[in-house]
Amino acid sequence: MDLLVLVGDAEPPSRIRQRATHVIRTDAHGMAPELIAHVRSHIPRTVGVLGSADTARALKEAGFAVTYFTDDESPDDLDVARVNDLGPAMSVADDIVDLVGNTPMVRLDRMARHVRPQVIAKLEYMNPGGSVKDRPAITMIEEAERQGLLKEGGTIVEPTSGNTGVGLAIVAARKKYKCVFVVPDKVALEKITLLRAYGAEVVVCPTAVAPEHPESYYSVSDRLTKEIPGAYKPDQYSNPANPAAHVATTGPELWEQTAGRITHFVAGVGTAGTIVGTARYLKQMNPNVQIIGADPEGSVYSGGTGRPYLVEGVGEDFWPGNYDGSVIDRIIAVSDRDSFATARRMTREEGIFVGGSSGMAVWAALKLSEDLTSQDVVVVLIPDSGRGYLSKVYNDAWMADYGFLLSQGPTAANVLAAKGGELPELVHVHPHETVREVIAILREFDVSQLIVVNAEPPLVLGEVAGSVRDEDLLRLAFENPVTLDQPIGGYMGPVPPAIGAGESVDTAIGKLEKAGALLVVDSGHPVGILTRSDLLEYLAAPSRRR
Repeated sequence: MDLLVLVGDAEPPSRIRQRATHVIRTDAHGMAPELIAHVRSHIPRTVGVLGSADTARALKEAGFAVTYFTDDESPDDLDVARVNDLGPAMSVADDIVDLVGNTPMVRLDRMARHVRPQVIAKLEYMNPGGSVKDRPAITMIEEAERQGLLKEGGTIVEPTSGNTGVGLAIVAARKKYKCVFVVPDKVALEKITLLRAYGAEVVVCPTAVAPEHPESYYSVSDRLTKEIPGAYKPDQYSNPANPAAHVATTGPELWEQTAGRITHFVAGVGTAGTIVGTARYLKQMNPNVQIIGADPEGSVYSGGTGRPYLVEGVGEDFWPGNYDGSVIDRIIAVSDRDSFATARRMTREEGIFVGGSSGMAVWAALKLSEDLTSQDVVVVLIPDSGRGYLSKVYNDAWMADYGFLLSQGPTAANVLAAKGGELPELVHVHPHETVREVIAILREFDVSQLIVVNAEPPLVLGEVAGSVRDEDLLRLAFENPVTLDQPIGGYMGPVPPAIGAGESVDTAIGKLEKAGALLVVDSGHPVGILTRSDLLEYLAAPSRRR
C-alpha cells in the first residue's frame, strides 16, 4: 500500500508496517479536513487504516481506495484485512532481519585431524547478509533510532571493508534508509558490487594512507556524515552497540550449542566488537574460558604498525574504542600466505567455502590446538564465506601474481637471486625526493629502473606509487634542467606489472614481451624488479646454457 494511517495509539505488526511506503499517525477520528489534506499530499493509490473504522470510512468517502485493518467483526461497508494471521501457525519469519543469528556449528574433522581437542566452526556466513556483521548492524541501527540519532528518510554513512555495509544495507532496505559506504581500495570488487546491488552508494579510498589522512576511508566517512543532511555514522569501531550485539546473541549461542563445554574461543580482531562482546559473555559464564584473537602480521594487535597485509576485514592500524584487551588472553599473528592457503584448504577439504579472514582464524585455532588436550573444546568463528573473494583468494592468477603460488622449475625468484651484487633488496625512492636525487640513486646502484613508494619496506603492492627509468630521467634533465630540483612524484611512470616470485621464467618472458620491467611480489610484498637484461643474463649463465 502507498500509505498506512495509524489512528490513536494503534500499532501494527511489522509485516503490515513494512508493506506501507509511507506511515502517518493521527488522533483524528472520522472526517478531519487536515487529515484528508495530509493523505492527499502523498498522492496515494491505496490507503490502509488501523485503529478507527470511522477514519477509514471518511477517507473512503473522500475518494481514496481504503483497506481497514481489524481482527474484530468486519464492517460491511469497508474492504477489510486481518491484522494478525488467525490460521494455523506457520514457520515463516516476518522480516529478513529476524533470521539473523542462531547460526550452526560444525566439527572440522579433516582440518583438525592432527590435533587432540575438538575444533568446531561457528558458521556466521549463514546469516542473511552472509557474515557475522549482520548482528551489530541491527543493534547499532535500532539503538540509533531509540536515541533519535537516525530518523525517517535518513542516510547511513559507514567506513567498512564490505560485510558491515551489507548488514547495514539489509537493515536500511527494511527500514527505508539510504546508505553511503566508504571502503578501502584493497576490498574485492565482488563486495563493492554487492553493496551497490543493495542500492548503496560506494566511495573507494586508498588503503596506503594513515587513518588521519584526509583521503583515508575513516576521514572521508567523517566528512560525508557532516555534508549529507540527516546522515548518521554508526561507527562500528567505537559504538558500544557493536560488542553489545555479541553479548546478547553470539556468546549465549556458543554457550548453549556447546552445552557450556567451550574452553577456547578463537576469532579475528578487526573492529573488536565480535571478540570483545563474545568474550564478555563467555567470561561471565566461565572465567576460565580462553579468548584468542587471530591477527594479520603487521596489525597493531600483534605489535605491528597496521601495515602491510592483504587479508580483508581484520587487523587495524589504530586502536578502536571497542577494543578491550582485558578480556583477550592471547593474540596469534598469522601471515597472508597461511591465511589464504588455509581458506583454500577449508573449501577443498571440509567443503566449507570461506574467505581469507576465516582462513586466518582457522590457522590460529589449529596452531593453538597443538598444545591442548582431548578434553578441550575450541570454537573458531567463521565470519564470512568465500563469495567476496573469488577474484582474489580463489583466483589462481591473482594468487600467482602476488607470490602465493609456486611453479615447477626456475622461477622469477631464481632470476632475482641471480642478480647478486651489493644491491639492497628493493631499490626505491619516495615521491618527495627530487629528480636529481633519484638520478644519483640510479647511478649509485647501477640500475636502470626503480620504484617510487609511499612507505618503507616491507610493502604491499598498493603502497607502490609508480616507477622511473634512467633513460626517461636523463632525457627530462637534458630537455628541461629546471626539473632536476622538482619532486619525482610529478614525473614517475606507472607501476610495473606484477609477477609472483613463484611464477615460472616462461611466464616472466611472456610478460616482458609487453613490458620493460616486472615487479616481483612474494606473499603480497614487492621484493625486486626484473628487466629484460636481468632475464637474458640469467638465461645466458654457463650453468643454464644448452
